[in-house]
Amino acid sequence: MNFWIEIKENFAIAYKAITANKMRSFLATLGIVIGVTSVTLMQTAIEGINRAFEKSISAVGADVLYVQKFEWFGKEDFDFYRNRKDITMAQYDYLSNNAQTAAVMCPTTGTGKTLKYKDLVLENVFVVGTTYEYQETFGLNMEEGRFFTASESEGAYPVCVIGMDIKKAFFENQDPLGKTIKIGTYSFRVIGVIEKQGSLLGLFSLDNRVIIPIERFFNLFGGKRSLSINIKAADINNLDETKEEVRSIMRKARKVDYGERDDFGINQQEAFKTTYESLTGLIKIIGTLITSLSLIVGSVGIANIMFVSVKERTKEIGIRKAIGAKRSTIMYQFLIESVAICLLGGLIGIMISFPISLIIDAYVLPTAMPLWVIVLGIFVSLLFGVMAGFFPAFSASKMDPVESLRYE
Repeated sequence: MNFWIEIKENFAIAYKAITANKMRSFLATLGIVIGVTSVTLMQTAIEGINRAFEKSISAVGADVLYVQKFEWFGKEDFDFYRNRKDITMAQYDYLSNNAQTAAVMCPTTGTGKTLKYKDLVLENVFVVGTTYEYQETFGLNMEEGRFFTASESEGAYPVCVIGMDIKKAFFENQDPLGKTIKIGTYSFRVIGVIEKQGSLLGLFSLDNRVIIPIERFFNLFGGKRSLSINIKAADINNLDETKEEVRSIMRKARKVDYGERDDFGINQQEAFKTTYESLTGLIKIIGTLITSLSLIVGSVGIANIMFVSVKERTKEIGIRKAIGAKRSTIMYQFLIESVAICLLGGLIGIMISFPISLIIDAYVLPTAMPLWVIVLGIFVSLLFGVMAGFFPAFSASKMDPVESLRYE
């Protein structure tokens, strides 16, 4: 009980000391304010970017493999890449007929084209040629209408499915289903609209695309291009098994001799995550070091001010010790004062960083301030408060009461 009474009294003494020297307390707090603001802003930026990345990368599909001509993050020499052959429909058919651990797969190819509807024009829209299995492979949900059927796909029907960006540009206040749009100079009937998907890594809008049957694509835009074969694994827990099976079948399809390197890539979501984590890991380390420096500078400033405070209150310390105050009581007195200054600075830093993070989120890059970031800011304030106040408080607790009373 006495312990809590001492703590309460020390908080009261700390409050009086802080308010008695407002300017000094403000200057002492300023370093912690800057440090905590930097820490919380860095964490909100990292958290926001991580969330945006997770949301964006989900479009790639955790259980989808992409058999393509090149690896997404390949490290091979240029000559090895240059001599790779295109992935063809014949190889897709061979893989489709022989794969046992795949739930579904589809081939895709694409090109950029101009879209027209009446007097409206959209430049650089990505046109995807694929089969009816595309919807199941990527788990697409339709906002309106439907995806094209197997007969429409195999019969190369002039039908298309559009993204939300195209709907907004062409059909803002009308029903797009049944309308005819032109892809390049060729007419297509709109049969469906894909629900909004956002962008892929903030670089490529998944809503600014139109999907047509692949046979129609080949007939109009040419078939001499490499495909991407997209495979949805039957069981995400056995994704590696599916990957090895696909590798084995594709090596046979492409006649890769035993012992030779694969002349194709099998890409997956994990490749993006690994590369992303390696990049953000370095950013986190650098950011932590920079923000830590500002906190260290701030805590050194508080430590100096606390030493001055101890010197100024030497006689007070002597009186308190003479009437029976313990060393621990004196130590708590100055330690609590240091922690109170830092905690005040931390709370101010959090209050400053929150509106700044909202502005950054609106105009620069995605940010998020979950509860753990606020807790981190408070914890950092308390930690540096203890660090800054420990040695001044320790020196105060060791003072000799007789010598302290003589101090002028």
